[in-house]
Amino acid sequence: MKTFKAAALFFLWMMYLQPQASIAQDNFDDLMKGSLRDANILAEGYAGPAMRALGAGLNHGWYNTAKTHKTLGFDLTFTGTLMYLPSSDQLYKVDNNTLTDVKLISYDGQTISPTGSGNVPTIFGPSKSPTYEYVDTGDTFLGPEGQSLKDAIKIADAFPVPMYQLGIGLPKSFELKVRFAPTVKMQDFQFNLFGIGIIHDVKQYIPGIKVIPFDLSMFVGYTKMKAELGIDASAGSNQKGVIEFSSTTIQALASKKISVLTFYGGLGYDFGSSNLAMKGTYDLDDDGTPEATDPVNLDFSTSGFRATGGMRLKLAVFTFHGDYTLGQYNALNVGFGINVR
Repeated sequence: MKTFKAAALFFLWMMYLQPQASIAQDNFDDLMKGSLRDANILAEGYAGPAMRALGAGLNHGWYNTAKTHKTLGFDLTFTGTLMYLPSSDQLYKVDNNTLTDVKLISYDGQTISPTGSGNVPTIFGPSKSPTYEYVDTGDTFLGPEGQSLKDAIKIADAFPVPMYQLGIGLPKSFELKVRFAPTVKMQDFQFNLFGIGIIHDVKQYIPGIKVIPFDLSMFVGYTKMKAELGIDASAGSNQKGVIEFSSTTIQALASKKISVLTFYGGLGYDFGSSNLAMKGTYDLDDDGTPEATDPVNLDFSTSGFRATGGMRLKLAVFTFHGDYTLGQYNALNVGFGINVR
């Protein structure tokens, strides 16, 4: 049976972990044979860090200066963001008192009582499997192991979020930022992304600082991403895994240009929400008859203050930049582009 793996591990493909995704398939199938309620609780803990971190990652890479383009000036920029994961995202707590049909009985050599609790790997955690037990039969099975992010991505405990965008200067010291990826369809997979942002020069409205040689702007940006993957279960119809992300950031920006270098920074607040769902009808007990419809629907959210500092190098029309953000998820962003003021 290929049911729960397609929903709870589907987003792994999106984060470059496709080769590792199949490892946990049987483990999730066993969870589904317990109960949908228990499976949803455990999937939320396992997938939550990835869903929240990727949602937060969509708020990065919007700018590399506070100076807005002149009317019809433009830039085309590609960025890559490394989202650093805190150690707390490697494990999540399983409380047996919240489960009904399965119980956590051990992990990493530690025995867990039927009314106790223990920490087990999230998707970013160690590649070790916890052991569960069916309450009604006493049979045991292994739960999903972590994907050991550093080993899977090969670049420390962080994962990349790539992005490209277009900035266009508008009248009255406004600048429009657009992120867009047309719908991509490959066999049973499809993906689309759209984002829009506005930068506006606010220095012009503050008496006494107009002549000081630095730039000051306000920025707001919104990004939405959706991906779907068809599921090949043993029985059922209209089966697919769906993930959706919506991210918003509001920031005050400042920058100072010195020759070919621009030093820039931003202070603001991020909002992010995401959803992981399993759509269609499914045969969960392998009896040949579908008995569950849309069995998984998990919502995640994240929000918090952020502070960014960075530097840009401009040579003719080419730009190269890098910055670091402190926030709920620290992030390193680097990029290059073509910039015509």
